[in-house]
Amino acid sequence: MEKQWYVVNTYSGHENKVKEKLEMRAESMDMKDYIFRVIVPEQKEIEVDKNGVKKEKVKKLFPGYILVEMVMSDEAWFVVRNTPGVTGFIGSSGKGAKPTPLQPYEVDNVLRNMGISRFDNDTKLEVGAKVKIVSGPFAGMFGVVDSVDMPNQKLVLNVDLFGQETSVEADLSQIELTNE
Repeated sequence: MEKQWYVVNTYSGHENKVKEKLEMRAESMDMKDYIFRVIVPEQKEIEVDKNGVKKEKVKKLFPGYILVEMVMSDEAWFVVRNTPGVTGFIGSSGKGAKPTPLQPYEVDNVLRNMGISRFDNDTKLEVGAKVKIVSGPFAGMFGVVDSVDMPNQKLVLNVDLFGQETSVEADLSQIELTNE
């Protein structure tokens, strides 16, 4: 099973507390191999008060929701679902059904607004890594990373096109790492 991103519903205003509790539970219950990152989607905004003073304020993009990168096993699902402040997963019919993960492009849109990437520091997204293209004109093809431009969320890949190696540019949201 592979790690994917899920949306978890929390009590509004308790997102950061739930994040802390979930990270502590993942550590104490030895679930670090199943629960990887917990993110409260936020964005910095500059507000001008009535005196004309600019203040930087952090605004939650989705109040009452957090993103969790995890491998959906029965144990991991139980740990997240039973964390204090969690009311459930989005994309689950309830009755014990597992939720539907977010699509890579959905995760990329949210994380890009926060200035981070779906690919964490542990991910081997480096020159020479083999990836699968999951969307766009080359969907379903495999390629090898030739260069990585993290600030712009772009890659240059070498793909086999009609028996000839060809360089193509792709967004990070269009690829998945392979285990090869």
